[in-house]
Amino acid sequence: MKATVIPFIMSEDARTQADYYKQVFGGEILAESTFGQVEGTPEEAKDKIMFLSMTIAGSNTLNMADSFEPVSGNHIELSLSFEDEKEARHTFEALSNSGCTVKYPFTYQPWDAFFGEVIDKFGVTWQIVTQPAI
Repeated sequence: MKATVIPFIMSEDARTQADYYKQVFGGEILAESTFGQVEGTPEEAKDKIMFLSMTIAGSNTLNMADSFEPVSGNHIELSLSFEDEKEARHTFEALSNSGCTVKYPFTYQPWDAFFGEVIDKFGVTWQIVTQPAI
């Protein structure tokens, strides 16, 4: 199996936080989508960031999203990014079938990738994602 671990920060204001990281570390925003791109999103949530991917400090990738839950300073989720959808789906199903709590099912997303989220028995949140076709 070949996958890349990408830090995923749940933020109170992902856009502002990403702009700050661009100033501090250098880099650029590679992809950004809002909850407004999903049909049925309440008006007050439409401008919130659903997914933001950026480079920092050279070629390192950092992903972010706005959280609907209170965010503590050290809340981080681990994202496994796969090139192959079958490997990603297999990993998601293996986690799901081993006592993990499915937080979000593995489905196709508006940012042109598959995504699913599980919380393992130790409380670690794993995001299983395919790389966007950008």
